[in-house]
Amino acid sequence: MRASSLFRISPLDLVSRARSNLLVLGIVAATTPLATADDWSGWMGDQRDGVYRESGVIESIPDSGLKPKWKVSIAGGYAGPSVADGRVFVFDYARRQGEAFNDPGKRADLTGDERLIVLDSETGKELWRHEYERPYSISYPAGPRCTPTIDGDRVYILGSEGDLRCLSVTDGELIWSRNFPKDFSAEVPIWGFSAHPLIEGDLLYTMVGGDGQGVVAFDKMTGEVRWKQLDSNAGYCAPSILKQGDQKQLLVFSPTGIHGLDLVSGEPIWNIELSPMFDMSIAVPAVDGNRVYASGIRTESVMFELNENATAATELWRGERDHSVFSSNSPAVFMDGVVYGTDCNVGELIAFDAKDGDRIWSTFQATKPDEKRFIKHGTAFLTRIDDSNRFFVFSENGDLMIATLSKDGFEEHGRFHAIDPTEEAFGRSVVWTHPAYANQTVFIRNDQEIVAYSLAKPE
Repeated sequence: MRASSLFRISPLDLVSRARSNLLVLGIVAATTPLATADDWSGWMGDQRDGVYRESGVIESIPDSGLKPKWKVSIAGGYAGPSVADGRVFVFDYARRQGEAFNDPGKRADLTGDERLIVLDSETGKELWRHEYERPYSISYPAGPRCTPTIDGDRVYILGSEGDLRCLSVTDGELIWSRNFPKDFSAEVPIWGFSAHPLIEGDLLYTMVGGDGQGVVAFDKMTGEVRWKQLDSNAGYCAPSILKQGDQKQLLVFSPTGIHGLDLVSGEPIWNIELSPMFDMSIAVPAVDGNRVYASGIRTESVMFELNENATAATELWRGERDHSVFSSNSPAVFMDGVVYGTDCNVGELIAFDAKDGDRIWSTFQATKPDEKRFIKHGTAFLTRIDDSNRFFVFSENGDLMIATLSKDGFEEHGRFHAIDPTEEAFGRSVVWTHPAYANQTVFIRNDQEIVAYSLAKPE
């Protein structure tokens, strides 16, 4: 519109038109649901709590299954994908030589390359890759364990042999790197470094291992050490953020116990002793309000309570045989006074009462539906859908389900076979990798491919 035409409209006409436009916008806003999007920028999602916050997703899985968007060939690894700003980050290991056998007590010696492959989230087209030669000497040597962590224009990866690297999200340019055995004389855990890097503020936290350096905080921009803490081995559990009111602490589950540390200084605030066999501090502790539940294998578990300011912790009870749940590959979920998790002893999904640890129900439906007795380290990854009691459940046999979890039981709302299990464990085929959920899509990998399926609710 020319300026001369604009000035021929009276001020009253302009006011009337503005009111009409606002009315139309109000009607559209009232009748059109607002979609909320969510990325999956690291282990267990954007907020590292295993919750998927996005509207417009399906409420059940149809009998026909879900529609695939794309598939891309990759190599081996236990590292789940991450998704941010239209990119999918998948970390794998391309083996060249050596026998890749799975023995819990023996290290396999391999040669190959650890690779970060970055794909377009809508098409699967490769955007770039970063790779480096890395000999392996670990048990269960399929590939990296740690999900890539994205923070703004940088992505951080931690390989099985202790290579911590910061790369440009745009093109994979190496910004800085550390190697834990070389830089800290750290021992490589028999099952590899597994503590997914955590970013909070300007620090990156992960488990390194050794006297005074069980956990280390790095400057995320430079890789310089800001502080070290704890006399412990690295274990396998990722640090997480504990929120109590306005307070934030670093929650660390090391092979010697559960610790609350100051985020900035690393100073210890409280600790609860727990020493799982074989350093198997693996599953991130589950938190509900001021109560925290942590478990190892066999009968190692503890429920404790924090005081009002989270400056002290009081033990409430400890695990016993046929009591609570002993998580390993997948973290438990603590919701409305009930804890849900897959048990590494029997392999069932178990629900127990948080006040005393008594079991309420158990089922193989989430892990291996045809099982009748037990499966060692039976695994299902539970992802809560917003603040509901519905979950995406991904089983070790490659099935994706939607289910309601409550003290009344496990109620399934459809399942389909999303991907084939390609790794071996205890004589059976498994896929032990946490999916990523973002942009109304689920991204699932095994040791051969990564596949994307639409989760969008039909129009």
